[in-house]
Amino acid sequence: MTASGAQSPPAAADPTNPTGSTGPANPDRIDPALRRLTFTLIIGALAVMFDATIMSVAIDDLAGRMHASVSTVQWVSTAYLLALATVMPAVGWLQATLGGKRLWIAALGVFLVGSLLCAAAWNAPSLIAFRVVQGFGGGIMMVLMTTLIMQAAKGRNIGRVMALITVPTALGPILGPVLGGVILHLGDWRWIFLFNVPFCVVGAYLAARNLPRDRPVSRPRLDVVGMLLLSPGVAAVIYGLSRIGGSQGPADPTVWLPLAAGLALLLGYLGWALRRGSHALVDVGLFRHRALASSSVLVFLSGASLYGTMLLLPLYWQQVRGADALDAALLLIPQGVGTLVSRTLAGRYMDRFGARPVAVVACALACAATVPFAFVTASTSNIVLMAVLFVRGVGLGGAMTTILGAAYIGLAPEEIPQGSGISRLAQQIGGSAGTALLAMILQRASADAHTPAALASGFGEAFWWATAFTAAAIPLCLLLPGRPTDPPSRERDAAPAGETVAV
Repeated sequence: MTASGAQSPPAAADPTNPTGSTGPANPDRIDPALRRLTFTLIIGALAVMFDATIMSVAIDDLAGRMHASVSTVQWVSTAYLLALATVMPAVGWLQATLGGKRLWIAALGVFLVGSLLCAAAWNAPSLIAFRVVQGFGGGIMMVLMTTLIMQAAKGRNIGRVMALITVPTALGPILGPVLGGVILHLGDWRWIFLFNVPFCVVGAYLAARNLPRDRPVSRPRLDVVGMLLLSPGVAAVIYGLSRIGGSQGPADPTVWLPLAAGLALLLGYLGWALRRGSHALVDVGLFRHRALASSSVLVFLSGASLYGTMLLLPLYWQQVRGADALDAALLLIPQGVGTLVSRTLAGRYMDRFGARPVAVVACALACAATVPFAFVTASTSNIVLMAVLFVRGVGLGGAMTTILGAAYIGLAPEEIPQGSGISRLAQQIGGSAGTALLAMILQRASADAHTPAALASGFGEAFWWATAFTAAAIPLCLLLPGRPTDPPSRERDAAPAGETVAV
């Protein structure tokens, strides 16, 4: 934005408007160039999503094949999550320093190298170390994909754009566990990681061709103190939460010590960031945007409900009903299908009516469809449960599309990278908290269960808590923005002459 009366400099090339057209944007249409950019990024992101969901069914199998305990092999997932959490806060600075295109291709390269190293691992410790390399690349990609697409969209059609962005999130739970079961049943476990290679190679090729060049204008200084406070703080909290399920509960020193240390580091970062303002690693002043603040809380709760329930569902079918990993994965497909089909509709209604009403309806639907699982028995019909899962998936798909999309309403282009980082961190911590709490509840509720019926009762208690997480989100959805309005004047000023920017 320039001072009043000053002449605006020539507009930079717009990747979503390659023809240079200055006519009014069609509010009901996503530009083909933006679709191409989104498709390019999704191809690479699928490697990350499939890797995470395939690993969810592979832990027990890896323990047997590597002659290691399940608690040791569990670090294959834990180390990956800690690497994700460590790198996410720095993505905004990395993008400003390297540029989005170069950072994306570099992150794909790191993830590819990590995947090849994992496939070459010779024992559990080496696999755990190589998963850290994967996690660094994956953490950058998870934040950067949303950032680049939202920056290119320039505030237009946020709901429809978010419906496109969440394609990997929807496809991962549908195909990942099934692919994992098939790979482990038919082939060598190393193909779990080699499966990522085509996505990384094709994704890097498309990125080199299709992503616009965005050389950084300036190279900001890294907030070293903020990095040393925030990244270890988030990692310590996630580690402490991950220990709850395999310990004696929150009183175990392996749980409360890292949790206390992590919270202390996060409080220290909060004080530091308030002093540094916009120069902090992550500007906490962005929470002045009510949309981002309320969305972050809701993303935390939805992450707890989504990831926590994804722990319970396959375990119910495996432990109570005697299904193997592949059968459990197949039974979960209806939820993924429901999530996939509801995204586009939710995005369209969000752009028309606002995030608030769509999120309220979607969360209420997800909550209602979780309640039947609180009454499961050892003989509940699988057909009924799969039908309920489809409805639950419809609610979750609508909720995630609108809640994640709402975070970007009102953000300036330069604020989007840090907004993406905040949203992803909230989702990761929420997912870890929900998984840890539900695992602890299930462990205690089924401690004395010696029959399938008693074990099913323990699962029912855990599902009541999962229902409560979802129910708590419904009133908070009322804090989200309502019917869309015109974008802020600074966005209007940033548009080329004659172009109307519409949300």
